[in-house]
Order: sequence, then structure tokens, then C-alpha cells
Amino acid sequence: MNLKVLVTLGPSSANEEMVKALSKENIYLFRINLSHTPLEDVEGLVKMVRSWSDVPISLDSEGAQIRNQDIKNGSVFYATGDSIKIHHEEVMGDSHNISFTPPYVSSQLKANDIIHLDFDSAVFKVIENSKEYCHAVVEHGGCVGSNRAVNVDREILLDVITPKDKAAFEIGLSMGIRDFSLSFTNSSNDVDAMREIVGKESNIICKIESIKGVSNLDGILPRADQILIDRGDLSREVPIQKIPYIQRRIVSHAKSKNTPVFVATNLLESMTKTKNPTRAEVNDVASTLLMGADGLVLAAETAIGKYPLGAVRMINSLIKQHNRWTPNSSFEDILFE
Repeated sequence: MNLKVLVTLGPSSANEEMVKALSKENIYLFRINLSHTPLEDVEGLVKMVRSWSDVPISLDSEGAQIRNQDIKNGSVFYATGDSIKIHHEEVMGDSHNISFTPPYVSSQLKANDIIHLDFDSAVFKVIENSKEYCHAVVEHGGCVGSNRAVNVDREILLDVITPKDKAAFEIGLSMGIRDFSLSFTNSSNDVDAMREIVGKESNIICKIESIKGVSNLDGILPRADQILIDRGDLSREVPIQKIPYIQRRIVSHAKSKNTPVFVATNLLESMTKTKNPTRAEVNDVASTLLMGADGLVLAAETAIGKYPLGAVRMINSLIKQHNRWTPNSSFEDILFE
């Protein structure tokens, strides 16, 4: 079985030495995450990677998500009980000020809205919304970095494809890129909107990372070329103890419709800091392969981790073991071959 490995490029890996080394491994796509790549850098980054490697490149959209903007010195601690201003215009965040992107999000906030920053690293409660900013208080304190995921406890209207996404896709298309990922795919209409931009010949990977996306999977699958289960963002809406079972159902359902499915998030998270994964991580990857996933996605492990090449080699080693294994494999087969 030709299992696919998708590798996210970032500060740890977007350099000549590492890209060339990674290209010698079994890699299906290099991913450029537009959530962490300024629009003005897209063309130059694509040119650089192509000068070092023949591995195809995928542009991964920002999509319908909320993030906080830059924080002074890269991160800040929000203390429980402190007053916070959520500005309608972009500001440099600090311990009492913050702004979100897309910028129109703050105007939709209402009193008593609960805002979760960076997977509950900090939690705000909105008190009131005024002309210049929203007044909020810190319900649960914690440290928050720049450009972190933000979740509001009710539906907020967001663009499926941001202006930045559209501009980046047009750059990619002009450069011959034909692989694109749609973040936060929530409905069949989202896929249709993406197809209008990238065309019939492009490969669209629809990322399933919301309750809506799961609920509307039947409409998404016929329109998607592939889907990607992002367990991280999905866990912002679904209790974490349900994620393994949601993953199994999505994989099974996608396979029944002949739609390839990839799985992402925390596959080898410990390898962002250590040379070896945990036993639990290795078992998770093996279980994901055994349930029928067609590919695996490395994100933080290769984008910001200390051992991007080691992480890719570990994934490929696990794939090799998976391809050898059968329910009838003996202990000797597993241990000594």
C-alpha cells in the first residue's frame, strides 16, 4: 500500500539542507501553511523549495478560523480576573490588550461570550462591546503566544476562503501548483467555492476540523479529492475523549466512498523537543494506519521541531512495519524480519 507522508515546512525545515534531506525520504507533499506564512513570502518560498526539491508543494488555506494577532515579545501571561481590551483595529498585544484576525470578528462579539485562546491556555469572558473595543475579563489565566487559535463558544460568521487565501492560490496557480488544502471545510458549498478558484484540474484536500465538517461529511466527500482529519482543531469543538472514535468513523466512512483520508496533529509531538517519540505516539500512529488511513501529516514536528528529519524517518519506519504486518504475522516475523 502506497501510504503518503505530508510534511509541513516551517522555520525548522524551510532551508536548503533540510529540504534536500527530506526529499530523499518517502514524501508525498510539502505543505506551506498560509496561517503562518505572510502573503508576500509565498512566491519566494515556493521558488526556493522548488530549487531544492522535486516534491510537489501544497498551499494550505487559513480558512474560516480566528487567531489572535502579534503579541509583544512573542507571548504574554493573562492573569485571572484582569480586564482585557479586545480591539477592533490591529494592536500589538500585551497583558491588557489584544486583537483578532479576521478583524471583523470582534464586532460580532456580545456580552457573556466565552473566548478560548490557544486551546484553553487562557479564557476570556466578554462584558460589553463598544465602538473602539470589546471589554472582557480573564476567566482562566495563562500564557498566550502570537498567532494562536481562538475559539468562541457560539457560531461566528467567517469567510470560508479569506482574501489572503485567494491571493495565495492565484500565486500558486500561476506557478503551476495544483495541490491545495481547504481548512475548516464545513459544507459541500465550501468545496464548490474552492473549486471555482483553483479549477477542475487541481487536487483539493478538504480538512475536517469542526463539528459542521463532520456532520456534513456526506456532502463533502463526493466533491473532495482527499480529506484530512485535523484532530487538533477538531478537539476545540469535540471533547478530546471522543476524538479517537470520531477519527475511526470518518476514516471508515471516507474509505467506503473511495475518498483517500489523511490524519494530522500530535502524531509525534514529543519529537518537537526530543529525538525519540513516546510509546503512546508510536502506538497511535500504528493504530491510525491499521484503521485504514491513506496518509499521515507532520505539522509542528517538521515545521518548528528540533528533529524534522528524524520525525519523517520515524513515520516512514512505522509505515514500513505496517506494510509488512498481517493478522497472521508470527512473533518471529515481527521481531526478526
